Amino acid sequence: MNSPSVKVIVLNWNGKDLTLECLESLKKVSYSNYTIIVADNNSSDNSVETINTGYPNIPVIKLDKNYGYAGGNNRAFNSLKEDKTEYVIFLNNDTIVDKNFIFPLIEPFLSNKNIYQTVPKIFYQKNPKLIWYAGGNVNLWTGKVSHKGIRQYDNEKYNLKSLTKYATGCCFCMRYNDFKEIGGFDENFPMYSEDVDLSLTIRKQGNEVWYIPESIIWHKVSASIGGTFSLSKNMKKLRGLFLLFKKHANPFQYLSIILLSPFIILFQFVNLLFTIKK
Repeated sequence: MNSPSVKVIVLNWNGKDLTLECLESLKKVSYSNYTIIVADNNSSDNSVETINTGYPNIPVIKLDKNYGYAGGNNRAFNSLKEDKTEYVIFLNNDTIVDKNFIFPLIEPFLSNKNIYQTVPKIFYQKNPKLIWYAGGNVNLWTGKVSHKGIRQYDNEKYNLKSLTKYATGCCFCMRYNDFKEIGGFDENFPMYSEDVDLSLTIRKQGNEVWYIPESIIWHKVSASIGGTFSLSKNMKKLRGLFLLFKKHANPFQYLSIILLSPFIILFQFVNLLFTIKK
């Protein structure tokens, strides 16, 4: 039986060195039927020329402006040909992948039509045994969105496939037709929370998001957006969170979040500052 066709979309914005390292790891992947596509969000650092020179066989889609995470990935997805694409993996450019990361993400779809997303185990690149993501938590009563296992060393409890609340946008896989049916990412989100929104939309429709620990990647946390503490970035994250709550929380949950909003804001700023320092 032929392996299902997979497209790996890597989004780049002024991150040519990160993207080149990501592509180098992708070229070593063991899966037999995959294609890499780079979407460039109108970089000003000669990213397109550099990537074309280093990897002339990898197509680069040069966008006319910076559409952000949601818009850039949507446009890359819309460039794909339906008859040649069964699965799509969205992958941050500030990642390094294990050579066997693709098939474990594909395999669950083959036996369960209700699975709409799969997501790998993700480690910090600087500390390869320290977990960055081993599943996602979302609480629409308290407004808390968090990663399972974050800043914990890997152990057996993170080695079990499991349903999860959301798949991080750092890396996840979907069937081509499912992503198209759902309408892609909601481009109303400013910079953050579009990944959580997508998973919540999937789950509201009665479908499933699965954490797959056999698939492994490493993440250079925050590198793709600058890696330094920025008030504007954090304000965008907070705006994204409250847009997420407004869209998905019921009236009682939203009231609870409004009452807790001072604590949510404080938690996000402290958490972001600690994450960047890591």
